[in-house]
Amino acid sequence: MTPPPSPLTACRAELLHLLRDRSHGGAAATAPRVRELLQQLERLQPANLAIDSDQLTGVWELRWSSGRQPYLLVAPWLENLQLLDPRRGRAMNLLRLAGPLGPLAGIAVQARIQVEGNQRVGVRFERGGWLGPVLGEPRLQLLRAVNQSFPAWLDITVLDHELRVCRGNAGTLFALVRREDLNPQEFFERGAADAEVASHPSPS
Repeated sequence: MTPPPSPLTACRAELLHLLRDRSHGGAAATAPRVRELLQQLERLQPANLAIDSDQLTGVWELRWSSGRQPYLLVAPWLENLQLLDPRRGRAMNLLRLAGPLGPLAGIAVQARIQVEGNQRVGVRFERGGWLGPVLGEPRLQLLRAVNQSFPAWLDITVLDHELRVCRGNAGTLFALVRREDLNPQEFFERGAADAEVASHPSPS
């Protein structure tokens, strides 16, 4: 007889199923259950960025949030993406339409990030505005400087190859799933990336 799954396996599987179901707007209809599973997983699988910080790298899609701000919207017709490149200290939040029209335009906020502890990532917002399609190089965009008057950070409480759970400095709880079909380097400015690599060469 097959043994029952462990509490961690069962919790994680149910949570991923709810988060990936786009039929009811990012599990909004089951919000109490999602919150319960998130808090349980935080206890069962706590993140440790001293070991797993490389798993931050990638494109993540917000699938549930305890916040109600417009920029935290989760809906079947929307992709609410977060791009992380901790090795270069870069991040981007990107809102765009789901489907074939998504790559044509979106609302983006670029930031600098730095791992500051076993779970904390410091965030400094730099520019925000419109991000357009790739028509040659560089990407079409209209971004303006952001004046950040307060410190911002995220506590990464759960992190693995598919799932990320975090808490913001305002107390908001987030759940994101990895988008394996998207490459974060396709969204960042190529020129800026090349310049940063040149100024921080890899050790030989």
